[in-house]
Amino acid sequence: MQEAKDSSEIENIITTHYDLYRSTIDQTNLSQSVKEVQHYGEALRKGFELVTHNKLLLIKDIVQVQSILEKNDAGIRKQGGTKLKNDQTGEVIFTPPQYENDIRDALANLEQYINDSELDDIDPLIKMAIIHQQFETIHPFYDGNGRTGRILNILYLVLNELLDLPILYLSRYITTHKADYYRLLQTVRTNQAWEEWILFMLDDIEQTANQTITLIHQVDELMQQTATEIQAFSTKLYSKDLLEALFVHPYTKIEFIEQRLNITRQTASKHLRQLEEIGILHSTKLGNSKFFINHRFYELLSNPQF
Repeated sequence: MQEAKDSSEIENIITTHYDLYRSTIDQTNLSQSVKEVQHYGEALRKGFELVTHNKLLLIKDIVQVQSILEKNDAGIRKQGGTKLKNDQTGEVIFTPPQYENDIRDALANLEQYINDSELDDIDPLIKMAIIHQQFETIHPFYDGNGRTGRILNILYLVLNELLDLPILYLSRYITTHKADYYRLLQTVRTNQAWEEWILFMLDDIEQTANQTITLIHQVDELMQQTATEIQAFSTKLYSKDLLEALFVHPYTKIEFIEQRLNITRQTASKHLRQLEEIGILHSTKLGNSKFFINHRFYELLSNPQF
């Protein structure tokens, strides 16, 4: 969800953390931006499923990811006319391959480079930077190339067993350095300035990895603090399962606790009321449903302190 939000923001698809978290539990009155972020998350999960199952990252899989992202089956570009323009001036800054055969040839070459480690023995992190630049330069789809390419970054790291789960939010760094991101993509095309581009992406990985580790430790510390507070209030209330249920998602409700802990609705309701009583949860009404917010967890995810 965090990666989906930040990557979409690069394309000026803006959502708030409140809308994003709410959308996973309440599907009513969703904005178009929230829907698009949800599609991104769905596409990332599908790509992760394909890569972990097939142990390959194929063009057909990337096409499937893009189709989920864009919710259409337009596929690889079949018509010319696509040009990359400066958003402010309208000036054409780059013309990607125009003919379908050229696009497919370039993608076939890229697919081989992605999956055949013997073609290049450089570090996978450097290869990820090269693959991303090449994919964005081929620009194979009518729409969604940037977001698909950023999903491809994560999937490539999973493919190379550098990530077990897609939890490295590389798009956060790109959002912060958006002008440099686009400038460096272009300077590789015009001046073959690979070194600066690769260093930019390596810096992204390093900073994001360190921030993610910090955030994981902060979440763990908050869980331990929450456990201590529950136990101080009532040892009967505390259980490891209840604690973990509170950190699955910032929002929870009676049904979630009832199902996850396999307890009666009455007991689940009592647990949540007690947790609200000691300030761990805050309740809110969304539509006809009552939800409980783990407000410190919400704040930690929404405004991480690095």
